[in-house]
Amino acid sequence: MAVDTVEPVAGTRDPVVATPYGAVRGRYENGIAVFRGVPYAAPPFGAHRFRPPVPPEPWDGVRDAGAFGPTPPKPPYSEAFARLLSDPVVPGDDCLNLNVWTPAPDPAARLPVMVWIHGGALTRGSSAVPVYDGHAFARDGVVFVSVNYRLGVEGYGLFPDAPANAGLRDQLAALEWVRESVARFGGDPGRVTVFGESAGAISIGALLASPRARGLFHRAVLQSGPPEASDRDKVRRMVRRMATRLKVPATAEAFAAVDRDLLLRTQAEVGRLSSPVLGGPAFGIVVDGDLVPRDPLEALVEGAAADVGLLLGWTRDEYRLWLVPGGLLERVDRLGPVALAGAMARCHCGHEVPRGYRALHPEGGTADLVGQMITDHLLRVPMHRLADARGGGSTASPAADAPGEGRAPAHVYEFAWPSGVPGLGACHALELGFVFDTAGAPESAKLAGEGAPQELADAMHGAWVRFAVDGDPGWAAWDASHPVRVFGAGAPHTVHGPRDRELALWEAESARAAAGPATGPTRRHTGGATVGAVAAPTLAAAGRSVAGADTDPAADAADSPPGAAEGAPALPTADAPVRITTPLAAVRRFRRPGGAGRR
Repeated sequence: MAVDTVEPVAGTRDPVVATPYGAVRGRYENGIAVFRGVPYAAPPFGAHRFRPPVPPEPWDGVRDAGAFGPTPPKPPYSEAFARLLSDPVVPGDDCLNLNVWTPAPDPAARLPVMVWIHGGALTRGSSAVPVYDGHAFARDGVVFVSVNYRLGVEGYGLFPDAPANAGLRDQLAALEWVRESVARFGGDPGRVTVFGESAGAISIGALLASPRARGLFHRAVLQSGPPEASDRDKVRRMVRRMATRLKVPATAEAFAAVDRDLLLRTQAEVGRLSSPVLGGPAFGIVVDGDLVPRDPLEALVEGAAADVGLLLGWTRDEYRLWLVPGGLLERVDRLGPVALAGAMARCHCGHEVPRGYRALHPEGGTADLVGQMITDHLLRVPMHRLADARGGGSTASPAADAPGEGRAPAHVYEFAWPSGVPGLGACHALELGFVFDTAGAPESAKLAGEGAPQELADAMHGAWVRFAVDGDPGWAAWDASHPVRVFGAGAPHTVHGPRDRELALWEAESARAAAGPATGPTRRHTGGATVGAVAAPTLAAAGRSVAGADTDPAADAADSPPGAAEGAPALPTADAPVRITTPLAAVRRFRRPGGAGRR
């Protein structure tokens, strides 16, 4: 083991820091010490494939940490998405690695720490994406850490002969590495903020609710991803479909014997139709009785991790990232009533919900209506509930302690600046270049277009830094008035209850489900969701004509059973204050797990 050598002042010599497994040599870049590709666990292959992470083998001497380490196996984005999203590939097996940007690699510095967990639908992405460069955070006095974790079937396949949630276990191991090592890089292990977007935020929701992650972080940021757990049968279907194509048993042992490239191609083929809007087969975090002992949203609303301060929010037009590439937005508009029926099936709701959205937004087309419905149902409703549990909002669970009694506050934002790329609007993932203050980078411009406003990056990045430093991003914490900080054109400003009327439609729908129909179709119970007996096409089924994807119709029908409900109460008037007051159990009847807000 190397000696604990530290060079705290930038100069001609490279910085060297000792980790628990050996010393690493980084680089000074514009006065910031940067360490890339530092192993936090052993390569997850051979005997370690599909198993929980184990510590890396210690090394002698000083290991070079000047370049990004290998990225986990992943299929490439489709051509339409690759034009908008960067996803570099670094070959190699040692893919459970992390990166550190620090202004002062000195144990005496005790700076706040931010740990980034990337998105990508749990199947794509890595810490090497240029948009996630940590220089601006370190420039502003934060030790920034970004991590890789196993993806797709390697990280989230559900097998009878292997533990679930391997990728989430990787994230836990990385956070344990931070606790043990970050002080040597100048960080304070007692002031760790974990933040992530899309699938990264969903992962953080699970970690927040996990007893095994207690004490590893002290604040959390959830960007466009709610706490949730996927249906175990849905994840098993993904594995079984892959096994059928590969002609092998649906076991970890059999999958481990398959050529890695063939496994990735098969995963990509089976998941062609997976998206938050269309549904379809997808990998996801599941309740495993161990790392994830129960549904994360239920646990958090009822008081788990109540002492961890939260910053959470969404983009105004999340759905446009999935519908605009390839012309899907126009095709959904042409489908009209078929797409609406699919959205009702996806959300397990009756006709009153789309009627309400149409009344509130008469100017929107079918695709906009469908996209906003599904975004609200899968993302904004659960995130509102989580914020309410912290700030005295009216949807706090009766089982929870009174908000304010030992509960850290929540702050809520909405990103509303429209991309310069035609049609994207304020789409999913657009805020990332502003949060990282990398909006001027070519990789950010792919999604944002040219000329992204630096003043918006200054405001948003500054808010994230302030939250990491003292828990206050610069606007009022969530309370019964529902304050939301809007980052859009012009100066950031606070709006109270901007989504309350839409979310009240889901309250009414949940109330109808809880009461049961007085008359109308016979109702049945399938997979935890109360649904109508009259069949309706799913969005995944509609997507076969929209996107030309190859799916299993029977399985897709099982994934998204139809919904119908009659006897809706009147739509709230525009000036009537509304609040969501439905008990958690009723809301959960209409929550479909499996990928809300994922990219």
